[in-house]
Amino acid sequence: MSDSPSPATGVTTEPWVEVTGSPGFPSWLAEQNVSLAFTTYQTGKLFLLGRHPEGRLAVFERTFNRAMGLWADGQTLWLSTRYQLWRFENLLQPGEFYQGHDRLYVPKVGYTTGDLDVHDVVIDGTGRVVFVATGFGCLATLAERSSFTPLWRPPFLSKAAAEDRCHLNGLALADGRPRYATAVSTSDVVDGWRDRRHDGGVVLEIPAGRVIASGLSMPHSPRCYRGRLWLHNSGTGQFGSIDPGGGPFQPLTFCPGYLRGLAFAGDYAVVGLSQPRDKTFTGLALEAELEKRGADARCGLLVIDLRSGDVAHWLRVEGMVRELYDVAVLPRVCRPMALGFKTDEIQRTIAVGAEGVL
Repeated sequence: MSDSPSPATGVTTEPWVEVTGSPGFPSWLAEQNVSLAFTTYQTGKLFLLGRHPEGRLAVFERTFNRAMGLWADGQTLWLSTRYQLWRFENLLQPGEFYQGHDRLYVPKVGYTTGDLDVHDVVIDGTGRVVFVATGFGCLATLAERSSFTPLWRPPFLSKAAAEDRCHLNGLALADGRPRYATAVSTSDVVDGWRDRRHDGGVVLEIPAGRVIASGLSMPHSPRCYRGRLWLHNSGTGQFGSIDPGGGPFQPLTFCPGYLRGLAFAGDYAVVGLSQPRDKTFTGLALEAELEKRGADARCGLLVIDLRSGDVAHWLRVEGMVRELYDVAVLPRVCRPMALGFKTDEIQRTIAVGAEGVL
């Protein structure tokens, strides 16, 4: 189900994507007073998930090539794409609605970075955007005249080269500063991370570069929340945490899919699931565990109760969409929508600001 038109599909009448939620999902969104945003780079979509006034789920999507990293605070949204980083702003005033939506996210500024394979994106305590330039194995920010400004790289990398040596992918803030990063390996050769998918993953402390957790399988999406560092041990299908000072990974919940994307609302975590697509994601412990449990990998979202580790709610995304990357919580938002570039709606939507002084 979707609030936005489906792409042309030739003669078939089947929907290109089907989104199905657990019966209590809309009520949970209302109780937490949030909506959700999530991305799929596989089909190049930004999805916005809210609720209709009568209580059913409202799903909205827009096309952005290789949509990946997300950051949001309810008013502003950042999105990384194939070779650009976009900043969206909500044009609506409090209490204002547009076609029944209480948020209208419009891409206001696009920064062209080139294809850095940008993964996680955050806004630090100073308001600066910081992102993981995975292709170069470093943290970076925007630059006025160049493609990007490198800020930090793991000490085991001998140089910043566009070789995706260790597959640095995840970034967590603590006290408004980049503090932790995840990498699939500590390899220092081109594409070396693929040889260490099973147990080469690490969590790194920033800026020292100290390894505070190791032996992980393709870790992703580190996030600091309530005194713990939460993350995905994606190759095993486990969501869990470690002590911020370092120590072993402590699994909380096994999830039926390849995990990427993590956000929090109250006592709950929202995690993204993907179906493994090729040999990079197959042959991992996740496969054997799914077979043991009599399950197939799925694409969608899970809402996990942090107090028990139980799955409180779920969302299945089926059809052409098989992989998700990131998920963000939109606080105090009921039914969001966004404008893209595939129709002329963006050129016809104008919001006039308060008068200024010349």
